Amino acid sequence: MNRLLSFFSSLIILSLACSTTTDAPAPPQDQGVPSGSVLFQDAFAKPVSGWDRFSTAEGTMDYDAGGYRLLVNAPETNFWSTPHKNFADVRMEVDSGKIGGPDENRIGLICRYSGSDYYFFMISSDGFFGVGIFTGGKAQLLGQSEMLSDGNIKTGLAVNHLRADCMGDTLTFYINGSQVASLKDTTLKSGDIGLLAGTFAQPGVDVIFDNFVALKP
Repeated sequence: MNRLLSFFSSLIILSLACSTTTDAPAPPQDQGVPSGSVLFQDAFAKPVSGWDRFSTAEGTMDYDAGGYRLLVNAPETNFWSTPHKNFADVRMEVDSGKIGGPDENRIGLICRYSGSDYYFFMISSDGFFGVGIFTGGKAQLLGQSEMLSDGNIKTGLAVNHLRADCMGDTLTFYINGSQVASLKDTTLKSGDIGLLAGTFAQPGVDVIFDNFVALKP
């Protein structure tokens, strides 16, 4: 299945994690931190750890029953949320599961979010994945021309363990312990980390995330 056109041609982006400040950015919080150190972790047990809390007709981003929920009720739309951190090199891991809506969806992680631009690592609940960059108001896959099928992805309502490493100019994506992509890009240097969920033509994508951790690679 070629999803490149439907993914990028009419994509609407909604986010409550925007920054409008013009001050010089603070240095990344991982500077001088030893490799293997936990930079941030969250089991979403209490709604006080900094993630966005938002609900409208288009969807919901909020803590929910010991997890973090992204519900996207609009077609061709991405929601993403961040804990408002700033890291250069980071290894992120999370458990993600679809709890409702179509299997043709987007579920994933983002890094080096600057208030507009970011790298994304995503799967769909029908077995596809993609790694790319959103910059200048446009999304682009990196190292692949379309979302690719991969047998490591557990489809439907199953839980998938996602890992994304953003280290220097290298981006690496793991799904359920297996590396599925590794590529280089020098565009983005540092920024926030976060979670992403989105729709294609059919709305109602409902995703829960748990056991989020960010480590120094």
